[in-house]
Amino acid sequence: MRSIEGNLIVGDARFCVIAARFNDAIVARLLDAAVDTLSRHGADDSQIHAVRVPGAFELPLAAREAARGHQYDAVVALGAVIRGATPHFDYVCGEAASGLNRVSLEFGIPVAFGLLTCDTIEQAVERSGTKAGNKGIDAALTAIEMVNLLRQFNA
Repeated sequence: MRSIEGNLIVGDARFCVIAARFNDAIVARLLDAAVDTLSRHGADDSQIHAVRVPGAFELPLAAREAARGHQYDAVVALGAVIRGATPHFDYVCGEAASGLNRVSLEFGIPVAFGLLTCDTIEQAVERSGTKAGNKGIDAALTAIEMVNLLRQFNA
């Protein structure tokens, strides 16, 4: 039996890290952690491009443009949506998740999902670097692993 798994070595892979500006106090921590993780796993500055978009709803379009240009091996999408008193949360989260998934499937590249969808600001703070770790790290690790996994399918 042949087993296929990705590893966590960046090698020559190139990454586009797209981060929403909305809820920037949270997202900036996700962005810093994602970039630091990519660097710690071997990426230099030329292999990481950061793109800022207004909010989570704009992540899929920016991810599509990044994927369409074929200059990146993976996209890391970062943002934070915090539930309010209206259904706005549900629409933004659902459309952002669906859009990012479509980009990944359409272009055949990993789009790591680093979008926090939280009920409270406290949950967002926990997931951006305190008790629950930092989901920017998780998204960056996912991107690295998936790049390497997909390369094995073509080897």
